[in-house]
Amino acid sequence: MYGYQNYDKFPKIKVSGEISCGYEAIAQRLGLGQLHNQTVVMDCYVIVDRAEILRHFGRYFDNIFISDDCAYQYEELTERMQRFLTEDRVFGILTTDHLEDFFIPEKIDEMRRELGRCRGRTLVIGVGAMLITRGDINIHLSIARWETQQRFRHGACNWNCDNSGMDPLTKFKRGYFVEWRLADKHKQRYFPEFDFFMDTNQVEYPKLVSAADYNAALSVAVSRPFRVVPYFDPGVWGGQWMKEVCDLNRDEKNFAWCFDCVPEENSVLYDFGGGVLEMPSIDLVFFRSIPLLGDRVQARFGNEFPIRFDFLDTIGGGNLSLQVHPTTEYIAEYFNMRYTQDESYYILDTCGEDASVYLGVQKNTRPPELIRALNDAQQTGRFDAEKYVNKFPAKKHDHFLIPAGTIHCSGRNAMVLEISSTPYIFTFKLWDWGRVGLDGKPRPINIVHGGHVIDFGRDTQWVQQNLINRVACVGEGDGWQEERTGLHEREFIETRRHWFTKEVLHHTGGSVNVLNLVEGPEAEVVSPEGRFKPFTVHYAETFIVPASVGEYIVRPTKKSRGMRLATMKAAVRA
Repeated sequence: MYGYQNYDKFPKIKVSGEISCGYEAIAQRLGLGQLHNQTVVMDCYVIVDRAEILRHFGRYFDNIFISDDCAYQYEELTERMQRFLTEDRVFGILTTDHLEDFFIPEKIDEMRRELGRCRGRTLVIGVGAMLITRGDINIHLSIARWETQQRFRHGACNWNCDNSGMDPLTKFKRGYFVEWRLADKHKQRYFPEFDFFMDTNQVEYPKLVSAADYNAALSVAVSRPFRVVPYFDPGVWGGQWMKEVCDLNRDEKNFAWCFDCVPEENSVLYDFGGGVLEMPSIDLVFFRSIPLLGDRVQARFGNEFPIRFDFLDTIGGGNLSLQVHPTTEYIAEYFNMRYTQDESYYILDTCGEDASVYLGVQKNTRPPELIRALNDAQQTGRFDAEKYVNKFPAKKHDHFLIPAGTIHCSGRNAMVLEISSTPYIFTFKLWDWGRVGLDGKPRPINIVHGGHVIDFGRDTQWVQQNLINRVACVGEGDGWQEERTGLHEREFIETRRHWFTKEVLHHTGGSVNVLNLVEGPEAEVVSPEGRFKPFTVHYAETFIVPASVGEYIVRPTKKSRGMRLATMKAAVRA
């Protein structure tokens, strides 16, 4: 048994406004039964179940137009996307295109002419519906990224594709590098023109709020600390720690990952009193970027959330794949990303004496010899990892820094809080200990990419001096101590650990702050000026403090009074 078992899997932000839940209530709210010669536009994010919407709303309309019919279809669509999809099973190139680039102008013109001839109640629905026309009522239909991935696994197709039986990893790649980028650009362009927003995550039970109420909810979120909705996933190396601490399904074989703060992937729950709206947390980054990120951070990264916290659970499991992340110049040249995945492993917990982290190459390791051994291992199924890679013991509260280009992985029996920059997909697996994935297929190995970016100067001595527990006390007071724990000087994220038995005054310092309660059952975050209600966090929960908050206090609650607590905080360096 580990931790305190009070982790909240469904954190909510209380907001005010009117929410309509279910198809009947939404139809009444929109007045669909009272329409005359009016047009309703329902602009769908990719993979929203249009057929389900039409089953319930189609009867209200005399004319129905599907915007997706104006776009290229499967094979031609794929051909036009191919330069971004590439032939690689995992990696593509982030698209620079826009959604309208995949629509056929002549078909849009034809549909507009047909719309002009229509009389009665008209619905225009589908991906890119706002490219066709503006309606008397304009609605954006939303879906969370994690729900999208789940639907891919259960046979859902990519946009305008007939690929239900395709490998979910390939569908995800198409979404990540192309479809979601197109849909996000489109949503940002038309966001001010929507009258309503609809959450379609729950099958057969959508929720709808007005644009005014949703905009107000976004503003509430960035005025106070909040959490995004975590999600959990099994893996071939997954462990048992999160089952206990996060109260997950005990019947599952394991859980490997938890995305506890990846706003590009997570969602936010807005509690409107009469119902809960689930919306992508990336909306906060798109539409409240400066109060959330801070002016200097937004100027540097644009509308991207640059800090990621997630969990890697190998307690009772196995080693992660041996891997390396691309350097800044490599990720820019090959994948069109502006920054890379620098990261660190903060050890939340361990089990037994064999917990470890693999980090950096052994002294005098020659590049050709390592690459040859990795390639040979794909045929023989054998690789002597410790001959080439350092293996260091790991204990609770250790911090291992992993700047891009450093070969690494967590060993078994460690619970890792991974603190990193955001582009999480760019992991070059070099050796996977002879395993296959949960789908029974070999997991993708990327020795060619990896071989180009491994820094062989990061050997045993260099790693010991630069990457392990680089802790320095930088402040202390009555009941608290602040330590700088990294990250490495090549990394743009600064991390600080605070040990405390009394309240600690923090300041966002012009950057969004991301924290995790790494020791103690719970704490609360309060505003010295009373600008937001006290916010309670529990053990292992990650929370976000928007840059606009400025000063805030973290202190023990009554439940944790007298205990020694600790938080890990990350921010973008000035």
